[in-house]
Amino acid sequence: MFLTFIMSIIIFFISSIVMGLASILSKKAVIDREKSSPFECGFDPINSARLPFSLRFFLIAIIFLIFDVEIALILPTVMIFSTSNLVWWTSTTLFFIFILLAGLYHEWNQGALNWST
Repeated sequence: MFLTFIMSIIIFFISSIVMGLASILSKKAVIDREKSSPFECGFDPINSARLPFSLRFFLIAIIFLIFDVEIALILPTVMIFSTSNLVWWTSTTLFFIFILLAGLYHEWNQGALNWST
């Protein structure tokens, strides 16, 4: 217990020293209008280099990632099916799927899955 405490203090001090050195040694660049503008063969840019970003697409992508990670969490339950209690396994898996379906219903009800609106 005491060794863990000592190691925690040492790690804290080392990380503090490294972060302090990084902030002291990092060079702050002066933001220049010429340097921040896009380069097009020496000419002034015709259009804005920053394209508008679809927030709807971003929300759909985030929802997809959330459900994709949750599906990846469900897959190992098949592996432990033979070694666990059937009632416990079934109730846990059904509860997890119920949470997924409740989240899907909530997103659908809020209109987050409607692409055209």
